[in-house]
Amino acid sequence: MAVKLVYFAWVRERIGKGEEIIDLAPSIVTVGDLLSHLKTRGEEYEAALEYQDVIRVAINQEHVDHKTPIGGAQEIALFPPMTGG
Repeated sequence: MAVKLVYFAWVRERIGKGEEIIDLAPSIVTVGDLLSHLKTRGEEYEAALEYQDVIRVAINQEHVDHKTPIGGAQEIALFPPMTGG
C-alpha cells in the first residue's frame, strides 16, 4: 500500500524533506509500527524520530494516537508536539 507522508517543523528539518510517498509492508499496521519502520530508513529518520512517543500524527488530517490502525490512509502527517505562545 502506498501512502503519502508529510513532515512538519523540526521533523521535516531533520529528515530533510517535506513529504514523500512510500510503500508500506503488510506488517505495518499501526501508527506505532510506521514510526518504528521509519527509524530504520537512515540516520536522518532516526534523529527525527528518536523520541517517537512525542511525535504527533494525523491520518487524512485527523489527529490519531500511536495505536491507531493506518489501513486506508491516503496521507499521514508527522509533527512535533505543539507549544503555546
